[in-house]
Amino acid sequence: MRYAAVLLLLLGACTTTYQTPAPVEGPSGTPPPVARQENVAVAGLMDSARSDAAAGRLGSAAATLERALRIEPRNPRLWHELAKVRLRQGDYSQAESLAARSNTYAGDDRDLRAANQKVVADARAARGR
Repeated sequence: MRYAAVLLLLLGACTTTYQTPAPVEGPSGTPPPVARQENVAVAGLMDSARSDAAAGRLGSAAATLERALRIEPRNPRLWHELAKVRLRQGDYSQAESLAARSNTYAGDDRDLRAANQKVVADARAARGR
């Protein structure tokens, strides 16, 4: 029983729950915000990948992002970060493809969609299209 309690505490430390801001309710009312799980491990991997990319360790950054994507394959920010790394590595077709994949999960996040479009434009310009 004691081991089960310790295991539950350890598993609980792996994720953090936070409330998204409440949307403005329309005339018919809007459902309350849904709690979103943010994986602490993925956040740590994202930070590590960004540090590696900033230091020019692009191979390590890409490997770290791919690891994070195995945990959260529908995370549009991870796809975007990997697209930026591939762009810096000169893999333009892969960068374009990854940015498009990010957009499939981005929903109505206009800033992310714009950032993905910039990656696509930069990749195309680098290829001379």
